[in-house]
Amino acid sequence: MQNRRDFLKQASLMLAGGLVVPQLLTSCGGGKKNIGLQLYSLREMVGKEGIQKVLETVAKIGYTAVETADYNDGKIYGLTPSEFKTRLSDLGLKCTSAHLSQAYTPETDAEVMAWWDKAIETHKELGVTLLIQPWINHDPETPLDYYKMYFDYFNAVGAKASAAGIIFGYHNHDFEFRKIDGKFIYDYMLDWVDKNNVTFELDVYWCGVGGGDPAAYLKNRPAQFKAIHIKDEKEIGASGKIDFKPIFDQMKVNNIKNWYVEVEQYTNNNPVASVQESYDFLAKADYVY
Repeated sequence: MQNRRDFLKQASLMLAGGLVVPQLLTSCGGGKKNIGLQLYSLREMVGKEGIQKVLETVAKIGYTAVETADYNDGKIYGLTPSEFKTRLSDLGLKCTSAHLSQAYTPETDAEVMAWWDKAIETHKELGVTLLIQPWINHDPETPLDYYKMYFDYFNAVGAKASAAGIIFGYHNHDFEFRKIDGKFIYDYMLDWVDKNNVTFELDVYWCGVGGGDPAAYLKNRPAQFKAIHIKDEKEIGASGKIDFKPIFDQMKVNNIKNWYVEVEQYTNNNPVASVQESYDFLAKADYVY
């Protein structure tokens, strides 16, 4: 199963000459909803056509917010924060969250924290409210003490982000739902981080794959989730395996404002079509806000 670290390297993901794109960009009817997109969903298009074309496509489909997945040495998708912000604003989009990460060991503490200092400064200029680390290096036998080290690391980064007026958080996959001593790693995370400085972005698909109940997590720990990834096996709603209504109902109760579609695999190897289909499904659903 594909995840963020395991791209399917397919040569024909995007369409030559944009022949099919125009017919995909007609949004479905109904009132506009606050539907965000994780730009990782169009990662191949970013590489082939550039971020400007991607942002134009996202805006035409009807998405209102984006979450980034590219940061390097003070730039987002190769642009300064002000440049990227201007491009978003010109298209009626806003960037509310960013995915970025650093692997950590105690030996690299000074280097990693200096990296975060610059990243936080950059994203403060961009105006995001959330900085999300989307991954932890691990293997199937990684012991709990290793994760405890990461919890302390998250607390330190979270304190830095909080001082700058930004919320730091962590995005799950499915490996966090492995049990150690009868308890999910994810529950250890939720219990042990500094709740004043570290939040969580719940990926509802990976939570379910791992054996968790996303709606129950939102209900039982409402204060710990500030963002959500709405995801399915491929396009949102296409698998028929995920009941999104109780998830959205609880998100609304919890007043979660930051949520993003993420599409990692594509039925017809066409990312734009998959992102469009996902938008249409959510725009038509009466429980989506």
